This record gives sequence, C-alpha cells and structure tokens, in this order.
Amino acid sequence: MKIALVTDWLTNYGGAESVVSAFHELFPHAPIYTTLYNPKKMRELGRLPDVRTTWLQKIPFAKSHHQWFLGQMPVAVEMMNLDGYDVVLSSCHSVSKGVITKPSTLHISYCHTPMRYAWESWDFETRLKKFPGFLQPLIRRQIKKIREWDYCAAQRVDKYIANSTYIAGKIKEHYGRDSDVIYPPVHTEKFQPAAHPSNDYYFSIGRLIPYKKFDLLVETFNHLGIPLKIAGTGPDLEKLQKMAGPTVEVMGYVDDDTLIDLYANCKAFLFPQIEDAGIVPLEAMSAGRPVIALNRGGSLDTMIEGKTGIFFAEQTIASLSDAIERFERMEFDPAFIRKHAQQFDVEIFKKKIGEFIQSSASAYFS
Repeated sequence: MKIALVTDWLTNYGGAESVVSAFHELFPHAPIYTTLYNPKKMRELGRLPDVRTTWLQKIPFAKSHHQWFLGQMPVAVEMMNLDGYDVVLSSCHSVSKGVITKPSTLHISYCHTPMRYAWESWDFETRLKKFPGFLQPLIRRQIKKIREWDYCAAQRVDKYIANSTYIAGKIKEHYGRDSDVIYPPVHTEKFQPAAHPSNDYYFSIGRLIPYKKFDLLVETFNHLGIPLKIAGTGPDLEKLQKMAGPTVEVMGYVDDDTLIDLYANCKAFLFPQIEDAGIVPLEAMSAGRPVIALNRGGSLDTMIEGKTGIFFAEQTIASLSDAIERFERMEFDPAFIRKHAQQFDVEIFKKKIGEFIQSSASAYFS
C-alpha cells in the first residue's frame, strides 16, 4: 500500500505531534503533508526527510504565527494533491480531515478533537476576548462559516479513530460519525520510578494557557501553603509567576532530564483541565506517581480511582483542596501505577494503528 500522512501544521510540539512522530516511525517512507512546517520547533520531527507544505509556507510570519491563518487553511488543505495514494492517514485537531481524496483512496483520520474553537463555546469565547470589540461580530461570522466547512469536511473521512471515549462522543455529537478508540502514545521507557522519591512537592506541567487552569493550581496551593512546582511555557507564564506565593514555583521551560526528575520525585501530579486524552498524566504514572485529576475528559479512560490517583469534581479551590486532603491520607503502589501506564506505550499504539489500517484496508478494497 502507498500511504501518505497528513497533519494540520507542524509549528510547535505537543500531543498531536507525538502522534505524528509515531506515525512516521510506523511508516518512515510515507511523505507528510501539512499546511506549515517550522523544523526548529519540532524536536525529532525537525529532521523529517519528506515534508510537503502548502502555499502558506511562503507567507512571512506564517510559520511562527499559524493562528493568524486559520481562515485560509481549509483552502490550503483542499489543494493538497493526494491522488497517488492507497491510504491517507491524518492526525487532526483542526483542518487536515478536509483533504480531498479519490474514491479509490481510504482516508483514516486520527481525531484528537473536533475543531475546538468552532464547536466548543467556552474555547471560542476565551479566544474572542483577545480581539478588539469592533472585530468580534466579524469573527463570529467567520467561525460560523468555518464550523459549516468543518462539518462538511468531516463527512469526507472514511474511518475515524478517536483518542479517547470522550472524543468519540464529541465526534458523534458534532459530526454524526462513529469512531474506534486508540489512546495516544506515551514513551513510558523514558520515565522510571525513583528508588527513594523525595515526595516533598506536587507537580504539574503543560502549555500555560487559560483553559488548562494553572491559575487554579496556584490559587489553591497559595491557600494551602504547601509546595507546588509548575513547569511549562506559554502566554500566562508571567501572570502565574506574579500570582505565585512562597510555596509555589512557576519554573518556565525545563529540559527533559529535569522533567524526568520532577515526575519521579513529586508527591502527585496535578491535572485540573478538561483534556481530550492527556499524555502528561500517563508520563507521571510511568514514573510511578499518582495523579489528582478533574473527573472530565480523557482522564476517565486512563485513570483508576484509588489505584492510580483520585478525581476531583469541580474546577474550584474548595474541590481541589478537598481532593488533596483526601489524597494525603491515602497510599499508592508505584509499581502498580507504572504497570498500568505501560499499556499506553508507544509500541502498543503503533501496533494497534497498524492493525487498524490493515483491517480497514482489507474491508475497503475487497
């Protein structure tokens, strides 16, 4: 089979890009089609041998400000020529599902989420606040058009894979399509339990943006007066550093070695946001550390209450504080937690993706 990989853009590295990396390991000779590519920001994906970009790549500042060009991306992906392939495998949280393929081509889309800013009002309203008031009516009209395009584009896909049961529900709700669930890949071998963890701080990491609720963590731990470390970069970094009290450290960027140590020695990992799947809690669990997470989203698929961590019910100081107080009275088995995380390892992910493509192709081309 001749296979092409497609993704929305390759301009910063996150969970979606780790999936593309696994796809590339599975199909190293498959070209990768994307709207924009900034190899300097892409870790191991910065050395890809065959990346095919769109006309957006030639526009000044597009690689560093892809958000400015979301309105042009539907046109860009529809112009991709994928006629010569038997299978197209897309990794999509935005526009790549909208590629146009021939009836003789099987398009399988690994969906991280339906286009969040088009379908989730909380996400859209958060983004909208960043624009001047006089522009907001125009942006609302544009988003309505994008949502209409996104629904139509979603019908072009032949088979969907969702990254969690939560997202499978969203795919059904917004697109009216069924999907199979394959959880995203985790490099569990990178993270190991510490022989004697210090257990003297709580820890969290991620892109420092509003919906991830790092402000809730800072406020809660300021209130409790117990140690918290937060790693990551993003537009809220300076704000969070100013909010942090004497027991809270907002560290900014940390390298891989530091991250491995932070996971291994924390008392627990904190995950206060609604996330589509969530790779970082599984990284923490790979190091044998329990997780305290909001009981929404993908965490419901990957955690076992009382065994790999605990849930809290609301994104409030009171609810999170109550969970921490409960957690402090509990004991967890690092070996059990790590063994649980290993079922989400990248090699298992690649095996499941390969099997899904083979079975889907056999049925499609029979």
